[in-house]
Amino acid sequence: MMSYLGFIRRNWPLLAFGFTAVFWGNFGQSFFVAWFGAEIQRDLGLSAGAYGSAYSLATLGAAIVVVWAGGLIDRMPLRRFCLFISLGLCIAMLGLSLSQNLLMLLLSFFLLRLFGQSLLPHTGMTTMSRYFSDGRGKAISLAMSAVPLGEIVLPIMAVALIAALGWQGTFQLLALGVAFVLIPTMLLLLKITGLSAGDTRRVSGAAAPVSSELGSPEDAGRRELLTDYRYWLALPGIMVNPFIITGVFIHQNFLVDSKGWSVSWLASCFIVYGVVHWLSSMVMGVLVDRLKSAWLLPTIVAPTLCSILVAAYMPGDIAALVMLSLLGISAGSGSPITGWLWPKVYGTARLGAIRSMNMALMVFSTSVSPILYGYFIDNGATAESLFGTSALVITVALILLLFSYPMNTSPRQRINRNKTSDKEIDL
Repeated sequence: MMSYLGFIRRNWPLLAFGFTAVFWGNFGQSFFVAWFGAEIQRDLGLSAGAYGSAYSLATLGAAIVVVWAGGLIDRMPLRRFCLFISLGLCIAMLGLSLSQNLLMLLLSFFLLRLFGQSLLPHTGMTTMSRYFSDGRGKAISLAMSAVPLGEIVLPIMAVALIAALGWQGTFQLLALGVAFVLIPTMLLLLKITGLSAGDTRRVSGAAAPVSSELGSPEDAGRRELLTDYRYWLALPGIMVNPFIITGVFIHQNFLVDSKGWSVSWLASCFIVYGVVHWLSSMVMGVLVDRLKSAWLLPTIVAPTLCSILVAAYMPGDIAALVMLSLLGISAGSGSPITGWLWPKVYGTARLGAIRSMNMALMVFSTSVSPILYGYFIDNGATAESLFGTSALVITVALILLLFSYPMNTSPRQRINRNKTSDKEIDL
């Protein structure tokens, strides 16, 4: 913890920027939006199927568009990019509050998932990865601590605001918060950082440690990533966490019925999940900075495998606590490890494009898993068969992961040097 305190003291403006971007992205996450579902369905006269389909379709659309939109952070001035995505989130919230039909709801969900769930966290995480080198793991962990904090605080806030203002009034208040709190805060923090007004791959002053990878003309992009066999071996393991976690969370009632848990007990265990998620992220940030080893990658998948085995075969109420604690370890480990890995292997000049593509794939997996799990549940699957089969899939993903980057973390460099790497981009 002492290493974190000194690190925060030296770099607090840039760390606060990353934390702020990730935290406000929580308003587009499923765990927050889910609290508005019943009221939206009732007021718009929608069936559960129509509402769920609109949400899934909007999520898929956001996953497609973020592949392009996320890469803009490599080319646009960072201040302008932040203003762009913040205004997009503001419009999404206003659109939701004014939705009177399914089409407007679909469009508003699309904007909320694109700018909230995807681009705001993408901005915070890309900035942490790009501007920190030796402290990259800690920077990512501190920024990502905004997610478990949101998981603990925002549902309580949502329930209170809906009771006081209604769901439309809540989204209107949040839109005002984006305009008058988020935007000024992000712009002010960027100003305080002392980053140069020149290239995003050069840092002046002591705002953040300068990475030796910054500005390398050999920095790789999506083409190099997609032609790297290591990426394809690692991809199932990287995608399995969001797939499993979303499927389990969305279909938690199936677990409650199958395992005999009470809803109140499971809700209490979710608080433990949030705490473990945060602690795991903080510990992994330190480990990544000290070990700098791709052999940490299995930490993303192994606890998920154990968690699913618990869900399948362990009886009693304690199984819920163990299952969610293990999922919390996996959820907290992923971002520090991959946040260190991508710049290490592929450089930072095109980091936004690489991260946005991976984000799109993970968002796609979160839209597929509820449908796939729901299909098997509707066709009579038991907890043992559903999660036992999931465990087999996770085991294969884990084995493939072991033969990817842990075997070889050498940087993937361009054969043809890209002259645009020295192009100046205003911050």
